[in-house]
Amino acid sequence: MVARIRSTGISMLTLKGVGEARKNFIAGEPRNLFYLVATELIDLSRNKITKKVSVAQALAVLLQTWNVSFYRFRVQGKFRQEDLTKIEALLRNHSAVIEKYRQRSIASLSSSEEYALGMLFSCFEDVLGAVGAAKCLHLLAPVFFPLWDRAIAKAYKVKCDGDGYVNFMRIAKNQCQFLTEQNAPWPDLLKAVDEYNYCTYTMKTTN
Repeated sequence: MVARIRSTGISMLTLKGVGEARKNFIAGEPRNLFYLVATELIDLSRNKITKKVSVAQALAVLLQTWNVSFYRFRVQGKFRQEDLTKIEALLRNHSAVIEKYRQRSIASLSSSEEYALGMLFSCFEDVLGAVGAAKCLHLLAPVFFPLWDRAIAKAYKVKCDGDGYVNFMRIAKNQCQFLTEQNAPWPDLLKAVDEYNYCTYTMKTTN
């Protein structure tokens, strides 16, 4: 069976396809290691198991590998202490709402909160860019916020901004629901969908 995402015209997502993409991603994408390390560092910091690395620093580890082009093409051409300070400010200003989303899955996404989500994304986008914002939010609430990049946004015909990200969240919710109905064996469905998107659209553009 094929999941039809009517808002984009895309109808390619299958249980088998996602499974194959997961295998290819793990085998061929070295940046997955950075994701695993950053995720673990965030958990350790949030739970006060380590005091040597803050949540902001853990996020910075991933952003300097996953989002390296954002920093490379600025005038300064590198990640600076000022960037870390801005991430720390984001976390302070939005800690309560982020903690709320961390306890939820994307299945609970409601249309009544879409405006607030778009505004939250825009705050992170101002500091990290559209791709970095999604990566940061995903790390903070990994079963609620999906990952994307510009190639994926283009494939799904959504703008790479706050409104576009909310539209993309609706699509991801439908995709996760489809996988659940197909008895998908993975507990991290949102990450599985990202791996499918990355292998299908991002790697396609770089090969």
